[in-house]
Amino acid sequence: MKLIFLGPPGAGKGTQAKRIEQVHNLVQLSTGDMLRAAIASGSEVGKQAKKVMDGGNLVSDEIVVGIVSERLKDKDLANGFILDGFPRTVGQAKALDKILADSGDALDAVIQINVDDEFLVERITGRYTCANCGKGYHDTFERPKEEGVCDRCGSTAFTRRADDNPETVRERLNAYHAETAPLLPYYAEKGILKTIDGMVEIEQVTGQIDEVLNGIK
Repeated sequence: MKLIFLGPPGAGKGTQAKRIEQVHNLVQLSTGDMLRAAIASGSEVGKQAKKVMDGGNLVSDEIVVGIVSERLKDKDLANGFILDGFPRTVGQAKALDKILADSGDALDAVIQINVDDEFLVERITGRYTCANCGKGYHDTFERPKEEGVCDRCGSTAFTRRADDNPETVRERLNAYHAETAPLLPYYAEKGILKTIDGMVEIEQVTGQIDEVLNGIK
């Protein structure tokens, strides 16, 4: 089973991917992880990526596609994968189609997790973690049982990401929509785009995704 997860920052793609990969024996692939692995491996495309990044520049589509192409050849993906963060453009989507077609494969579904922007702003800006053990909390959705004390380790020190502020989050959301908007009609035309309501409880989101996946088998 070969899947793509689309969704804005904070939509819960990572959470859902972890659940789905365990149940369906798939491997979650994030662009960042693949990039770091390629650089660490010292492969030719990894060396190209490192040179570009060391110069403070963005990695080109050609390099990203090369890294994805290498990773998709690995044997641990025999049962399938979930791509998260790739493709970001129609050009990358077409390149992915060709990579898969060359090996006789194709995508089974593109799952879009749909969440309102303002809800995401609240979700992301309310996040904080225990500075000692890393357990995550939220101002609204998940507070410690005892105010100011970590449930897991008892620490009273907490931290927030500097970029989890409303202005930065809205910028990230605008960038996501600008990048991803053209992908939706591209995959809808192929008949494989499935839109999931991400505004409901986590278990309900998982249930919707399971319905899509059960329809593939």
